[in-house]
Amino acid sequence: MDTLVAQLQRQFRDYTISLYHQGFLDDQFTELKKLQDECSPDFVAEVVFLFFEDCEKLIGNMARALDQTGNVDFSLVGSSVHQLKGSSSSVGAKRVKGLCVTFKECCDSQNFEGCVRCLQQVDIEYKSLKAKLQDLFNLEQQIVQAGGRIPQVDI
Repeated sequence: MDTLVAQLQRQFRDYTISLYHQGFLDDQFTELKKLQDECSPDFVAEVVFLFFEDCEKLIGNMARALDQTGNVDFSLVGSSVHQLKGSSSSVGAKRVKGLCVTFKECCDSQNFEGCVRCLQQVDIEYKSLKAKLQDLFNLEQQIVQAGGRIPQVDI
């Protein structure tokens, strides 16, 4: 049992570090993790899943707005990008946040092709981050179910 827990904890540490090194997460995610305690063990997962719901809604809104060929409301798209950038920043979604900067510049210059390209990239990065964080949260559950504690990971 102890070797299973140790193996899962090592896997958790390595995976978490890789998410930072690959640029998926930044220090804000670390700060968010510090707010989690035994009274609210699912705090980070709950906040992140709310972020994912927000992403889906905003990406859908931006896609619909950009689908209005010849009549795109770039200020509406830019407003959604701004919201997504703020949400991404608050959970430490570094790649998504970085793409939002470029996306906002495309909106400001009313660059339709650039906006469409950025929307596609944001969608890909959001989905990739979602899958990776779901894997991380699954690892956490496996550790707890095996009787272990989630290790503190210093980046």
